[in-house]
Amino acid sequence: MTHPASTRSFQRFSLGVLVFTLGVILWGAFVRATGSGAGCGDHWPVCNGQVVPREPTVQTLIEYTHRLTSGVVMLLAVALSVWAMRAHAKGHPVRKAANWALFFMMTEALVGAGIVLLQYVADNASVGRAVWMGVHLVNTFLLVGAQTMVVWFSKGRANLAFRGQGWVGVLVGVCVAGMMLLGVSGAVAALGDTLFPSETLAEGLAQHANDQAHLFVRRRIYHPIIAVLMGAALVYVGRWMSRLRPSPEVKQSAMLLTGLYVLQLGAGLVNVVLLAPVWLQLVHLLLADFVWMTVVRLCAAGLSKDAPREERVSEPVPTHASAA
Repeated sequence: MTHPASTRSFQRFSLGVLVFTLGVILWGAFVRATGSGAGCGDHWPVCNGQVVPREPTVQTLIEYTHRLTSGVVMLLAVALSVWAMRAHAKGHPVRKAANWALFFMMTEALVGAGIVLLQYVADNASVGRAVWMGVHLVNTFLLVGAQTMVVWFSKGRANLAFRGQGWVGVLVGVCVAGMMLLGVSGAVAALGDTLFPSETLAEGLAQHANDQAHLFVRRRIYHPIIAVLMGAALVYVGRWMSRLRPSPEVKQSAMLLTGLYVLQLGAGLVNVVLLAPVWLQLVHLLLADFVWMTVVRLCAAGLSKDAPREERVSEPVPTHASAA
């Protein structure tokens, strides 16, 4: 069943929260890329034992700004959840999506706090840091996905159906699992670029074959391989989904996903050639978020209860007269 669309003000607010969240995510990546994660020491939520740091360094300002904006976006997530509950009738999917968005916002804060308190920042090159960054990336994807669904359902979309979807359910699982794997590999590759930068492209390529190089350096090669394979898979999934659920939303999402992923692959290639400058890392991450949001939109459109299904028309059986 379909639901009434949210008010224009709620739609604008939900979109604004999503945009602000993306900004906070990018600033968090800037913190990591500039090595500013230890700008507030191992204190959380205070900064170097102070609520407002005195005589802060540049790294402290970068990290403290991230904490302030994270606090603001947490308040926005609370406001979005409360507004969704008060402005929509029971059973409206916006309510559940907004509550999930708030939940993942809180787990995002907890994961960020754990990274600081365990000192998985600055020059820490332990495997534990890579694990926590992977968890952080997965949670970030879930957060952005939930907020994307708030925007989606605010347009008056139907509920999702997970049973009886056949191959569509399989395709959705492939998309989500593949994007999570790609994101985690990208997080590890970005960490390796930050901790072990190369002076030249040739040096960077040579490090992959060096058994003495750090694990993060030797594993960087996997990310572009996974990216290419995942790109081909997403294009294929989009085309197949368009046949199984031929709605305008599915077809538009599939086309947009193809274009965005080509752009993302191009940005990734330039990122490698230019030895991962900070600004390009941020562009690469933003494009990754756009790709993920489009995947979420494609999956939601395909799983929608009112999505049209592929019509299977059997071939007519010839009669004896026609056969003659």
